[in-house]
Amino acid sequence: MLEIKPIFNAMRRSKVGAFMLLIQIAITTAIVSNAAFIIYDRLQYLQQETGYPEDEIFHFAVLTFGKDRNLSQQFEETETTLRNLPGVINAAAIQEVPLSGSGSASSFGINPTTEQGREGLEVTAAYTFGDEHAIDTLGVKIIAGRNFEQDEVIVAENNDVMPNVSIVSQSFLDEIYPNGDGLGQTIYLGDMPMTIVGVVDKMKGPWLRASIADNFLIIPFVSADNFQRMVVRTEASQRAAVMRQIEDTLLAEYDKRVIVGLQGLDESKREYNASDILMLRMLVVLITVLVLITALGIFGLTVFNINKRTRQIGTRRALGARKSDIVRYFIVENSMICIAGLLIGSIAAVYMGQALLELYSLPALDHNYVAITAAFVFVVSILSVLIPANRAAKISPSVATRSI
Repeated sequence: MLEIKPIFNAMRRSKVGAFMLLIQIAITTAIVSNAAFIIYDRLQYLQQETGYPEDEIFHFAVLTFGKDRNLSQQFEETETTLRNLPGVINAAAIQEVPLSGSGSASSFGINPTTEQGREGLEVTAAYTFGDEHAIDTLGVKIIAGRNFEQDEVIVAENNDVMPNVSIVSQSFLDEIYPNGDGLGQTIYLGDMPMTIVGVVDKMKGPWLRASIADNFLIIPFVSADNFQRMVVRTEASQRAAVMRQIEDTLLAEYDKRVIVGLQGLDESKREYNASDILMLRMLVVLITVLVLITALGIFGLTVFNINKRTRQIGTRRALGARKSDIVRYFIVENSMICIAGLLIGSIAAVYMGQALLELYSLPALDHNYVAITAAFVFVVSILSVLIPANRAAKISPSVATRSI
């Protein structure tokens, strides 16, 4: 275009404003690209399938202080009471609650641990103890093998004697027996052998952010002590009503105990992910503020240039320039600054993404986000210049003939 050379010369005479806007556009592009990608990555994480019907499940702990109760039988009586409540599908005693951020993990191998260590492949996984009702209560589906038999569940005050069977997630099975022949095979927790009798398609552990999030086992053991954690599955529409009955119902059965930590599984997951949710909100605010500041900066610089060049615009109008020529002039001027800023910002975005990858182990920045952000910022810049440019186009040619 014929306007480019005079526009460039005009910008050289007013370097500071153009340079500051260029830097602002570059910073916005770099930060928004990475922030948008992080938001997408975190949303994918927050919306991941866990394998559980989270809105149907709640959990709580029972702390018994009475001494006149057989603790080995108490969990069975508590389970029976819970299962008899209207709306309850199943209930189970469990050691650790999935998705809660609290649990146990260990290395499992295909060979036992000896004094010399362990030979062969070993895989780290989270695990929990539970009875034969745990699978149905958690709402997960066994895709191969079977559930625990009642006589396989060990109820004891200590773990001197441990079960010899386990149910595992498909992810764990694929790691420890990559050839696909793991069902029925033996794995070892230390030197304790356990036969894999069942496989669950998807069953997340307690730590969703961990690299072992998909590796989870259930071992049929119930600790007979005064602290027992229970998990209950209900009809989704009945969960709130059932939760309101828990304390009164259980205390009516036996009042020398307290009920603590009553919470839905989805609520536990939300608490665990609270920092991620807060980060998402902060990034959305950051993007909004940066885009608004950039838009206002473009608007302000254009208004400043119009006020500075009022007589020049009037002269051009007097010499026959159309309103569209004036609008185009400011759009081209803004576009030149914007494109330069976008090029610098895009390069900075790539380097920033690499730094985040190395420092915080974030996923590598998808370059599509840089392109989309650049296009978005360019559109915002054009829209920001239209109002003042149209105002400039309305300047009368008579302005050029007025005395100073």
